[in-house]
Amino acid sequence: MSVSTNDLKNGMTLDLPGDGLFSVVEFQHVKPGKGGAFVRTKLKNVRTGAVIERTYRADEKLEQAIIDKREMQYLYRDGDHYVFMDNTSYDQMNVDEAALGSAPGFLKEGDSAILQMYGSEIVGVDLPAAVVLTVTQTEPGVQGDRVSGARKPATLETGLVVQVPLFVNEGDALKIDTRSGEYITRA
Repeated sequence: MSVSTNDLKNGMTLDLPGDGLFSVVEFQHVKPGKGGAFVRTKLKNVRTGAVIERTYRADEKLEQAIIDKREMQYLYRDGDHYVFMDNTSYDQMNVDEAALGSAPGFLKEGDSAILQMYGSEIVGVDLPAAVVLTVTQTEPGVQGDRVSGARKPATLETGLVVQVPLFVNEGDALKIDTRSGEYITRA
């Protein structure tokens, strides 16, 4: 589907010939005193995360990639693959770990995630803003050791390691920010 550079929106996904899939991070219409108007864009490669800057003539046609967002439930891990079930059709799908990016660190069995699909390829994962995970291993906090801002590493049930305050113990349920991977609070 073609889209004009005048109709670009942040978050829109474009299929650039020879370069692949890019999502629009930022765009700016420029009308210089002389010459034709143009659109300056900042585009993020959906697969690699690399950001590039491109300039297009105003009203130039680009190919828009239609991304299908499907809500899926994470069932279990099978070797290097994660098995998801489509919440509407109940079809199961094996997903390669590499296609999920950092998402496996925040997913436990039974959790839902929205998989962004382009054809049969997964190009992104939308997670909730925060998830609750249980601490499986951390050093015990020492009584009286309450230095403000002091942190220690804690391993969560998904294998993710985060820096937590000294008072956090094994078995505690913690709220973790999925965008930054940081500890928010005890749940």
